[in-house]
Amino acid sequence: MSDKPIKIPGPDHPITVDHNPARVVVKLDGKIVADTRDALTLREASYPPVQYIPRKDVDMSLLQRTDHSTYCPYKGEASYYSIAPGGERAKNAIWTYENPHAAMREIKDRMAFYPDRVDSIEELQAPEAGEF
Repeated sequence: MSDKPIKIPGPDHPITVDHNPARVVVKLDGKIVADTRDALTLREASYPPVQYIPRKDVDMSLLQRTDHSTYCPYKGEASYYSIAPGGERAKNAIWTYENPHAAMREIKDRMAFYPDRVDSIEELQAPEAGEF
């Protein structure tokens, strides 16, 4: 049994998870690392929003799992990946919750990227009807 605290999001520490209707593309060194139309946007307290991308939409061939891990009392244990072609800058650039706490089950096996360890995380809106 773990002695790590488990907290439930609430008014004092709100967390919401919503489907992002935009196409989300993550790039590093001219390569597309992730490209999805199925991202979830997690908003937690006063932190910037984070895009959680399904593994199936991440180029796993560019990644190397690391031994690094962290713990969030709201989400659980996070595992990390480096983006191999990015070198030192891209070390532990990605985190994922493989077994999140029940309240955060929506982010299970999705991957999130540190914005300062990739070149860009773009949210591309679909053009309105009639626009080109």
